[in-house]
This record gives sequence, C-alpha cells and structure tokens, in this order.
Amino acid sequence: MPQNKQIHLDNRPTGEAELSNFKLVVGETPALADGQVLVRHHYLSLDPYMRGRMNDSKSYAASQPLGQTFQGGTVGEVVESRHPKFAVGDKVVGFGGWQEYGVVDANQPGVLRKVDTTHVPLSHYLGAVGMPGVTAWYGLVKIIAPKAGETLVITAASGAVGSAFGALAKARGCRVVGIAGGPDKCKYVTDELGFDACIDYRQHPDVKSMSAALKEACPDGIDGYFENVGGYILDAVLLRLNAFARIALCGMIAGYDGQPLPIQNPTLLLINRVKLEGFIVSEHMEVWPEALKELGTLVATGKLRPRESIAEGIEKAPEAFLGLLKGKNFGKQLVKLV
Repeated sequence: MPQNKQIHLDNRPTGEAELSNFKLVVGETPALADGQVLVRHHYLSLDPYMRGRMNDSKSYAASQPLGQTFQGGTVGEVVESRHPKFAVGDKVVGFGGWQEYGVVDANQPGVLRKVDTTHVPLSHYLGAVGMPGVTAWYGLVKIIAPKAGETLVITAASGAVGSAFGALAKARGCRVVGIAGGPDKCKYVTDELGFDACIDYRQHPDVKSMSAALKEACPDGIDGYFENVGGYILDAVLLRLNAFARIALCGMIAGYDGQPLPIQNPTLLLINRVKLEGFIVSEHMEVWPEALKELGTLVATGKLRPRESIAEGIEKAPEAFLGLLKGKNFGKQLVKLV
C-alpha cells in the first residue's frame, strides 16, 4: 500500500491562525476491508468555514480534533475497491480531508459520489458544481427568493460562492452587484461573471465610503443580500436596504479569529422589516440534486466560468489556507495533489 502524507491540526490558534498550528504527518494506507474503497485524491478543497472549526468553541460544526487529519472536501479517483458500486478509475467526490489517499466505507450513504467529468472538470465539483455552488443556490433561491428586476448584493463576489451566485441571479433577471478586493477581481466579476457592477472594498474601507459606493451601484436600493464577510460592510448594506429585504447569512469571515462583530444600527432590521436567516448548506441535502443540475448546466454551457487558485502539493495546504483567509486567492482555492 502507498505511503500517505497528511496534514493534522497540531494545536489550536489563539487569535490569528498560523502555520505552526499544522503538522505534516507521513503514514501507511491500511489494507481495505469489505465495502471499503481507496481513493487517490486529486484536489483538496480549502474553505473559510474551516477556520471556525480550528477553535475549541461552540459553532455550527464540531471542532476539528487535534492530532487527526484536517477535515475537508476532496475529489479524486478510485484506485482500489472492495465495494460493488465503485470500480477502479471512477471519479468521485467526498470528504476525505487533507491527505493524499482516503479509505472510505462506501456502505455509508452520501460519503462518496461518482461524478461525470465529460463536460465539467473534476476540480469544479469542489466549487461551482459542489458545496460552494449549492450554498449560493440555497441562499438565493430559498432565502432571498428574488423576483426579476430586483437588486441583489453579495460579498466575496469573485470567490466560489460569489461566482455561482452571480450566474444564478442573472439567470433569474436580477441586477447583481458584487463586492470584492482589488481591481483585478472586480474586473473579473463584471467582465467574465456578468455582474452589473462590482465595488472594490479596498477603496471603501469604512461604513460611510462603502455606503456611498452602494448607493451609486444600487440606485433603487437593495432587495437581497448574501453575506459572507460581516463587519463594516454589513453596516453599510443595512443603510441601503429596501423595505422587506432578505439577507442570507452564510459566513462572517471578518470575525473568524474570534473577535466579536457588533452591528452598528440593528434597528434598521426592524425599520425595514428585514428577513435575516443564517444557514448551513449541509443541513439541506434535499435541494442538492436540483441545485447541482442547474449549476452543472451553467458550467457546461459556459454561462458560469469559475476561476480557481491552485496550490501544488499537500505541504502547501496550510499556507494556501491562511492566504485564503486574507483574500489572497482568486476564485475557488484548491490544493492539487496529482
């Protein structure tokens, strides 16, 4: 059996996460039992939610255990199988974690899914046609529930969730405004993803400036907001919301290091009768087939052209992850292993 490089969480961060929180471990892959499958991972998924799981505190997901493989989504190829539904060569998506090989009990429902790479690249099943894409779909369709002609805003617009959100919202006839960091990302958001406008938050670093930029980009106000960041940007958006606006609360990356994120003027939620709903997409598996079908069609037809930032080799996973938390990635952040 091949050797298997893994990244473990060695210790928990105090404040900002650091490279010293992680540890590279080399071990053997165990022999397979009946019903198990050995997967050679081609790509690892790096996602902002992983930062919250590094803490030993109450959250919507259990804390990442110390001394174990760091958990996360993976895509790869079956290289050995003792399960009748999986054959050597099958391309699969799962939750194999930060390691080169994964042993999966394929009898457990939902832990491993075969995918078709004829029209959709394998890596996209960790992004646009995977968890981030379904996240965008659920927040848009089930919470914001937009009508044609409404104005929608999303933070982290150039990322995996944001790019999918833009394509889905434009398909529903909405005006879509993104918020992203830097002119290159904003140009991609408007020119390649088809957003109607994009605001560079680096040029608008406070509530007053961001609110003015939102007023210019959203002259008819904001009807729906998809929140990935929190902080002062949320305060600025609240100032521009229309009555009966809807907010899909997906992430608060500005607060992942543990500091509280107070809202300056929560009374605006009442004044505008705002619906605000937080959600975790893994709790809504019933929508995944419908969402993945639409997302796969958008990618296959070229209406969704997601970008990817790719780090090479398992050893680069911690560095790439810390870069993701600071916005250094451009699009979906992956680690390529094959």
